[in-house]
Amino acid sequence: MTKDEERLQRLKVIVNSLSEEPGCYQYLDKDGRVIYVGKAKNLKRRVSSYFNNSPKNRKTQILVSKIQDIKYVVVPTDEDALIQENNLIKEHQPFYNILLKDGKTYPSVCITNEYLPRVIKTRNIDKKAGTYYGPFSHTGTLNAMLELIDKLYQIRLCHTYISQEKIEQGKIKSCLYFDIGKCKAPCVGRQTHEDYLKQIEEVKEILSGNTRNLCQRLQTEMQELAIQERFLEAEAVKRKYLLAKDFDSKSRVITSTNQNIDVFSIEDDENKAYINYMHVVNGCITQVFTNEYRKRLDETPEEILSLAIVGMREKYGSESKEIVIPFELDFTLKDAQFIVPKAGDKKKLLFLSEANVRQYRIDALKQAERLNPDQRNINILKELQRKLKLEKLPMRIECFDNSNIMGQDAVAGCVVFIGGRKSKNDYRKYNIKTVIGPDDYASMSEVVYRKYSRAIAEETPLPDLIITDGGKGQMEVVRKVIEDQLHLEIPIAGLAKDSHHRTNELLFGFPQKVVGIEMDSPLFKLLTQIQDEVHRFAITFHKQKRAKHTTESELDHIKGIGATTKTLLLKHFKSLKRIKKADYEQLVSVVGTAKAQLLQEAFHE
Repeated sequence: MTKDEERLQRLKVIVNSLSEEPGCYQYLDKDGRVIYVGKAKNLKRRVSSYFNNSPKNRKTQILVSKIQDIKYVVVPTDEDALIQENNLIKEHQPFYNILLKDGKTYPSVCITNEYLPRVIKTRNIDKKAGTYYGPFSHTGTLNAMLELIDKLYQIRLCHTYISQEKIEQGKIKSCLYFDIGKCKAPCVGRQTHEDYLKQIEEVKEILSGNTRNLCQRLQTEMQELAIQERFLEAEAVKRKYLLAKDFDSKSRVITSTNQNIDVFSIEDDENKAYINYMHVVNGCITQVFTNEYRKRLDETPEEILSLAIVGMREKYGSESKEIVIPFELDFTLKDAQFIVPKAGDKKKLLFLSEANVRQYRIDALKQAERLNPDQRNINILKELQRKLKLEKLPMRIECFDNSNIMGQDAVAGCVVFIGGRKSKNDYRKYNIKTVIGPDDYASMSEVVYRKYSRAIAEETPLPDLIITDGGKGQMEVVRKVIEDQLHLEIPIAGLAKDSHHRTNELLFGFPQKVVGIEMDSPLFKLLTQIQDEVHRFAITFHKQKRAKHTTESELDHIKGIGATTKTLLLKHFKSLKRIKKADYEQLVSVVGTAKAQLLQEAFHE
């Protein structure tokens, strides 16, 4: 394999592990320089398009030939990806990107520093002019927000310079906007200054994304108008309410603060820790890095994060005065303050950093699993070992289930998973021999005793974990057999289902306790796979046994009459009753003299 083939193979491993969430990606050359920045609604699909076999233009071919590494950042929405791409291109100025000039940046909203502030849309940022919100990547969303503000608050639209002195001296006159109902004319005293500023404060809440209070107020107003049978006015308020409810004006990638902030988060497992670092400048994310640390000893997350903060701030040249972290640390930095946010913009930034470090860890595990497919199952079993605090990795898991209808045709099944995979050669079926009637506990006791007493006698492998398809009662029955009768030490767990017959909890220990497992995790999927498999295996055996009994007749108990003869007789005579009524000559014509004689003797008896 050539070096270029090795490079492409390595890059495809990265691409295959990418998230399918929105985000931005960066291509790096052999010197570690960013040569291209792109955005995507689906990171994996977009980046993989560069490495498929479809025809590419010359520029793209050259770009792909220079890619040595891929970095990316996950964001909540595709609109946030647009903003992030804008920031990264300005930061790195990649050779293969069209550079975004300052005059063509995304628009923001400014509330001016005037006696009667205005709300204006602008692309030019001048901190002395007022308070800025944004930038907003989607112009339609921004215009809808400004339209909402205009309908609700009637903020002045004129460009006249208005001061308190001019108003008091009566030098200002109302304009056309007052005449057409677009303004309440605070410039001539028709609206108080306090009332106008109160509206401005509510506008700031909308610009910050705090529309919940506004929605509640509009809903109350709408209901009161409806009670008063003022339906036209109620309909107008309803339109405003729906617009406010559906609107989410604020991009989650930015904050309203103009300060520089560092954000750190951590994810760790048994052997490694992953630290995500985000650098925020004037409310926009300009740098995102995730570093991997291999544990040498049993370092705590606090120790690892403390070391990482010092090293990464020095490495990336950060002098931010505020550092957002997920938990308290026992050390301080000169000229910097640690913040553990509980709510607000900084909490949202911490959520985003945590989402990125989780995704990085997942991608790292996926890459390792692709290089070693069995590693995925080992990781899942390690997670199960950690959750249940088992001394031994549960490489061999055995699960039991019963099946019967009102005690009839009672059977049981045992399935075996080795290394997280089905081991069908080790599956076993059991006919219940000692139990009469529908007694699942007694049936389970019989089967477990038969299974493991034979395993002891024949010295066959014992499981590292036994799982019952049932709750506390089934677990206790198994425990009595394993510990009290056979004197074995095998961990026992139970999978319980809810009222909709869906697996909803894992039980372990005596007394039994619920073990918390996320329902979308690989471990939960493995456990439900084991439960579904044993249920399928047991009920299939039960159906086979019941079907055999259902199709039995007196013909099956006549010695010398086999399945072929039985088929010939039923095909010709259509029913057992007609076979019994048939005379000797009719039977001879179908099955011959010998078998006709057997039938006559059996029916006569």
